[in-house]
Amino acid sequence: MDKNTAMTLSIGILGGIDVFITATILPVPVWITFTAWASFFACGGSRKGLLQSVLCNWTGIIIASLSLLAIQLINTSPLFAAISVGIGSGAMVQASRMNYTKGFTPAVVWGFSQTVGATAAGFPLLTSDITNQATCIAIVAMLVGAIFGYVSEIFGSALEA
Repeated sequence: MDKNTAMTLSIGILGGIDVFITATILPVPVWITFTAWASFFACGGSRKGLLQSVLCNWTGIIIASLSLLAIQLINTSPLFAAISVGIGSGAMVQASRMNYTKGFTPAVVWGFSQTVGATAAGFPLLTSDITNQATCIAIVAMLVGAIFGYVSEIFGSALEA
């Protein structure tokens, strides 16, 4: 089977499984897992891409969580929010210079954006229930999505053979 058909089947089947799992067993936003899945491929795939994607995404999640925490604890005004996100945006670019992120700024930004998206979807930033906390939701969902990317690559390659 040609590569495009193999990847179509692999991603189609696993995409459906991802939706089912996030709707039943692991209640994390499916849009976050799909973003992480794309991040895996954008980082080059394979084990190296898996590691780079997860580390970059998690770096963005940490930066977003700190930016959002500053807004929540210090000042919720639009001006302070803009300043905080601006500082966080600069931090993302600087973080992508680190050896472990290997200069892939978009994957850092995806982690940041998905954390902000989780809070916009109603997951709180500060809560005693860690399973419902936006940062933890984003961390787990981005890892799950990257794993789906890795598995879809392996499955697609097996179908291609």
